[in-house]
Amino acid sequence: MEINGVEIEDTFAEGFPIKVARVLITAITERWAMEAAREATGFGTSVIMCPAEAGIERMAKRSETPDGRPGVFIQICNMSYKNLENSLLSRIGQCVLTAPTTAVFNGIPEAEKQFDTGAKLKFFGDGFQKEASYCERGVCIIPVMSGDFIVEEKIGAVDGIAGGNFFIMAENQASALMAAEAAVDAIREEEGTITPFPGGVVASGSKVGSRYKFLKASTNVRFCPTLRDEGVCTLPQEIGASYEVVINGVDREAIERSMRSGIKAACTVPGVVKISAGNFEGKLGPHLFGLHEILG
Repeated sequence: MEINGVEIEDTFAEGFPIKVARVLITAITERWAMEAAREATGFGTSVIMCPAEAGIERMAKRSETPDGRPGVFIQICNMSYKNLENSLLSRIGQCVLTAPTTAVFNGIPEAEKQFDTGAKLKFFGDGFQKEASYCERGVCIIPVMSGDFIVEEKIGAVDGIAGGNFFIMAENQASALMAAEAAVDAIREEEGTITPFPGGVVASGSKVGSRYKFLKASTNVRFCPTLRDEGVCTLPQEIGASYEVVINGVDREAIERSMRSGIKAACTVPGVVKISAGNFEGKLGPHLFGLHEILG
């Protein structure tokens, strides 16, 4: 299969189960909604070492925000609901409550699993907090130095998927990076997914395990072009650089949509040679995303 002359390898990406909470942050301007979103999703690339995987999903339309203000959807992901609840409390409490003019709303109000995140954060009000109905939602109102911080009582979470991915292989680093940027921009127009790595792009793809027993993961030597002379790089000679885009999402359909959009966008960039994907022969997780099936 080819798209715009770019080979699409007949392989699959391999994802694994993860718990996903979706949060809507609003603020007086888009700038402050985005500032809070960036802080709340920091140090959230991979559960290999980060306390959670997290990222910005997309900007919200004004019609989607309960208070009619600019908003940003974010996702916070963890391997268990217990750890996810702790991540929500710490990230919203330390990174959004502290940001000017922000408010927090439930991004999945229909989810069966609901954390009482707002109801716990309200105690920061030191007895002066209030519970109220705001924009037809149950919220907690916490007095702060510039007015009130409003947080919805409940934040919903679902059983999602982490690790959807594809590799962009190009003639040189500039083409690979430009294609990765185009892919991430396209994915951020979709609903229900995040690309948790810096700017949505993974420079240091990993493999499971290492020759060192104390490491759970290590550099994916097969895709490191500077290791050709070592005899371990398996990339064709015409490929000078690769980047990976990793996608987490609330369900399989959301990840498939984002993979499709991202791959098609990447294939519009000159110098891209091939699109592949990362998998561990089904040993990492049960969710397999065939590239040809997704794009077919």
